[in-house]
Amino acid sequence: MLLGFSLLDALYQTVTTVTTVGFREVQEFSPVEQVYTIVLILAGVGTVLYTLSMFIETMIEGHVGSLLERRRMQREIDSMQGHAIVCGWGRVGSVVAHQLAAAGQEVVVVDSDEARLAGVPFPTVHGDATQDEVLRRCGVDRASMLFATLATDAASLYLVLSARSLNPGLRIVARGRTPDADTKFLRAGADKVINPQRIGGARIAAAALQPHVVDFLDVVMHDRGVEFRMAEVQIVEGSPLAGRTVGDWRGQDEAGALLLAMRRGSGAFLTNPPRDTRLATGDILIAVGTDEQLAGLRREAGRAGTT
Repeated sequence: MLLGFSLLDALYQTVTTVTTVGFREVQEFSPVEQVYTIVLILAGVGTVLYTLSMFIETMIEGHVGSLLERRRMQREIDSMQGHAIVCGWGRVGSVVAHQLAAAGQEVVVVDSDEARLAGVPFPTVHGDATQDEVLRRCGVDRASMLFATLATDAASLYLVLSARSLNPGLRIVARGRTPDADTKFLRAGADKVINPQRIGGARIAAAALQPHVVDFLDVVMHDRGVEFRMAEVQIVEGSPLAGRTVGDWRGQDEAGALLLAMRRGSGAFLTNPPRDTRLATGDILIAVGTDEQLAGLRREAGRAGTT
């Protein structure tokens, strides 16, 4: 318009120039108008192409970046062996995952809500954990344990059935919400059922009645800053401990871990076992000691040799 074009002519000439369509000049161009058109083409078309390329790049990078990250994470999951699968990233599931990671266990988290998985510091799988395909993506056939902490008992129960059918040797721990859920979960294939409300209530009462006992258990089970830890150790076949009595073991290892209890193959606990109690393959020893002492006990219990 500054060159003398009418509003419509100026708009028409600008649009046909910037879009590189061309058509015709609405007026005869003088040298000044030709130079202006050259500048307009270079600046206008360049600006349009740059804006369009930035928009496409932003769209592609977001999608492709997410896809590449998902593939990288899936490759990481595919390389895992003996890991733990936490199904449901809620208040309970998040605590379970962090406790497992603190103990050195590899963790995979699966949840149907993609927004909840944002920021999870572990490999994740987005999907319905009750579906076999989703569990396979989590590596359920190679996992050692699975935690069912979904929103409802019905969903967790279905998950337990699916996971047990895909991996018969998997250790499954389920979170139960209702008092009668335990029996159903155990029938479905769960190894252990935990009711957080019931346990929480018992801990609250115990904290009032026996506060020092509760504090001691918290320290040896969860506090990484103390020297002593509590652990369970299983005696494998061929271990030097198999066939010995508790007295023999304690006599040869006075500086070792302190044996609090043991669990026989029948499932019964024997607390403070007498010295003449004979250890056997498959027994679970529950002991307290330093990391070094517990590591020594694990070596003895897991080492094949002659008794």
